[in-house]
Amino acid sequence: MPRHVSAGLSRRSALALLGVGVGMLAGWRDSLSSALAGSSPNLDGDLGSLEPGQFIWDPERAPKGPVAIIVSIPKQLVFVYRNGILIGASTVSTGKPGHSTPAGVFTVLDKAKVHTSATYGEPMPDMERLTWKGIALHVGDLPGYPDSHGCVHLPPDFADDLYAITEIGTPVILAGGHSDPASVADPGPILGTTAKEEIEAKIGGKPIPSLSPDAVMSILVSRGDMKIYVLQNAEIVAEGAAIIKDPSEPIGSNVFVWQGGDAQGSTWEGMGFHADPSVPTAPGTDVLQRIDGAAGVMDAIRNRIKPGTVLVTTDLPASPETRSGSGFTVMDAPSS
Repeated sequence: MPRHVSAGLSRRSALALLGVGVGMLAGWRDSLSSALAGSSPNLDGDLGSLEPGQFIWDPERAPKGPVAIIVSIPKQLVFVYRNGILIGASTVSTGKPGHSTPAGVFTVLDKAKVHTSATYGEPMPDMERLTWKGIALHVGDLPGYPDSHGCVHLPPDFADDLYAITEIGTPVILAGGHSDPASVADPGPILGTTAKEEIEAKIGGKPIPSLSPDAVMSILVSRGDMKIYVLQNAEIVAEGAAIIKDPSEPIGSNVFVWQGGDAQGSTWEGMGFHADPSVPTAPGTDVLQRIDGAAGVMDAIRNRIKPGTVLVTTDLPASPETRSGSGFTVMDAPSS
């Protein structure tokens, strides 16, 4: 059964109410009962109605598989996918003016259940580091608006659940655009081949490397240097030339999470991660249809693609300035 938490009240904060009075505790219990009865938002409904501190966690939707995380900075929401399926959503608090959270695509570089900020001396439980310069996911205050020093604050219980299913290399998209993740169904040509051919290539007897079902697969397409990079658990395992139709035209800052499919088609969840909220952020089939690649890198993709694979497009070069460690960081705007 999905777990709902009323605004601002996690299991920990509920315990604190024991000393406040039976009346308040009864009110919280009634509110929680109402949520569990279905009056609160669900993962298939309007997640924009979540109140500060409220989240939904339903891991049984996809018990296994690679995880991808999308944070909508304008909407102050985080979406968690496993095996290409949405399993959780929560309110967050990102960077306040003067300490903005950078828009871009990152990977988890380091994790610690117990951590203290070296800069501010404040505790950062369930810390998942995204950059070596102070940007991370962790438990923090959730006032209902951007209020952090650049990190992404999460509710305590949600942060516990998320920490338990992520690993080094898990992709985290910090999206500056306003749109929610949108399904891109049956997109036709996908990186130079049709969905039908992509699936048939996988099930046609071609050897597929022995991978853990939770192995993180990511594809980075850079128009800036006209290359495609294939990453497994944040390590580059293949790269090659990108062949982009109309290469002088931007392909945009987009992320797609593959939900799977069959010979009749497939479905991606797409979202922009532009820092400028005025930029359209609903990627469609046209982006995918423009991209092809050299034979070697395309073979690597066909051999490894599986539900939960993350495909990132960017107009920036994948240079050392836009990368961090052995993972990848595609910055769409510098942090302030």
